Amino acid sequence: MTRVDFYILPDEDEDRRQVYLCRLVDKAWRMGHRTWIHVPAADHAEALDERLWTFSQGSFLPHERADAEAPDDACPIVLGTGDPRGERPLLVNEDAEVPPFFSRFERVAEVINQDPERKQAGRSRYAFYRDRGYELHYHKVS
Repeated sequence: MTRVDFYILPDEDEDRRQVYLCRLVDKAWRMGHRTWIHVPAADHAEALDERLWTFSQGSFLPHERADAEAPDDACPIVLGTGDPRGERPLLVNEDAEVPPFFSRFERVAEVINQDPERKQAGRSRYAFYRDRGYELHYHKVS
């Protein structure tokens, strides 16, 4: 059954949340995990694509967008808006809703900050997973 991890940041800073998300993806990649980052829209994918290139000095995360002209299924990190392709154990959810395909993943990561809208959407997703009996983990990030 899918394990769901909520990473709760202490403030409303969206830039800090995005950097934390990149660090989480970086850690997964270094551990050899293939990752799908589910984004709500193409413009969000574009912004996160840029962030993955620049989030840390000297750091590179091999990634591509699912809408790339010639997608490479071997790429370890893929960002997309729709149904993911290929086998990947980790889903990082950037959408306000629970993706309908989330249960195909071994793990789901939800990165939440204290922005009222993001926090409320995170609570709704938490309740969704909890009510269906998924293994939930809560991490307060300082």
